[in-house]
Amino acid sequence: MHDAFLIKKPWVTERATDLSKLGKYVFIVKRGATKPEVKKAVKEIYKVDVIAVNIVNRPDKRKRSGPVMGRQPGYKKAIVTLKEGQKIDIQ
Repeated sequence: MHDAFLIKKPWVTERATDLSKLGKYVFIVKRGATKPEVKKAVKEIYKVDVIAVNIVNRPDKRKRSGPVMGRQPGYKKAIVTLKEGQKIDIQ
């Protein structure tokens, strides 16, 4: 059984949409997620065969608004490559 909240949401941007035409889908995942965990979760949730998983870890950014310093939270993205001919319907 996988962690039901390992995959937070699909990442829908113009670039991610272009990648989906190549059989690659982008998801925001938990910070502690590993490649094997993401592969297993996507396979169980979407019933597809996963070939590869690439992880991008974006760190926090410091932002200034006048005299106040703040933080823009970071996140972890997983780019999942599916077996040729398979696709996921993400709306």
